[in-house]
Amino acid sequence: MRLDLFLKSSRLVPRRSLAQEFIKAGRISVNGTAGKAGRDVGEGDTIEIRKHSGTTVVLVRDIPDKKQFSKKEAPELYEVVSESQAPEDDLNL
Repeated sequence: MRLDLFLKSSRLVPRRSLAQEFIKAGRISVNGTAGKAGRDVGEGDTIEIRKHSGTTVVLVRDIPDKKQFSKKEAPELYEVVSESQAPEDDLNL
């Protein structure tokens, strides 16, 4: 399954267009390399998502057989390996 579709189906990113923006901005990496929207994602791959709020690393556990996937079942597609919060800016204290 394409990386951008997996991010949307798994609900890691709410919309495919937003997933594509993250990928273009270099905020998504797969197995330590820069992600591309059309890259195939498979079981066992590690995806790192960098947002303003912090970084999340997930391990792909399963690939859905369809584009639409229920919200309740989406967390079963991945396992969160680590989450870190972005350091607070000293100017906002």
